[in-house]
Amino acid sequence: MPPPILWSARLACSKRAGAMLEYMLRLALLLPLLAGLIWGSLWLTRWLQTRLAGTSGGAGGRHLQLVETSLIAPGMKLAVVRFHDRDILLGCTRQGMVRLAEVGRGEAPTPTTLSEPE
Repeated sequence: MPPPILWSARLACSKRAGAMLEYMLRLALLLPLLAGLIWGSLWLTRWLQTRLAGTSGGAGGRHLQLVETSLIAPGMKLAVVRFHDRDILLGCTRQGMVRLAEVGRGEAPTPTTLSEPE
């Protein structure tokens, strides 16, 4: 019979191994469940956004469309937006947006004139 000190060490080691096995089984079951919940909530959010976006009038019912963007500098970009068959060039910064030019279908581009300060 082994000395009592070795017996208690073996018992403690087997208890730790059992606790570690239980932890690994819980992790193996709960981690995929958590990943599935995250994926499902993202899918549901995307689905609800497309359903509740107000797509009246068929598939192309939206009146506003982002055509192109171009980064000028950090925090500054140009964006072309199509709204009711008009292309609008916007200058976007962290402080806001400014309309720079507007073109209708079949028109030549003309920049918006800026008024001089009085």
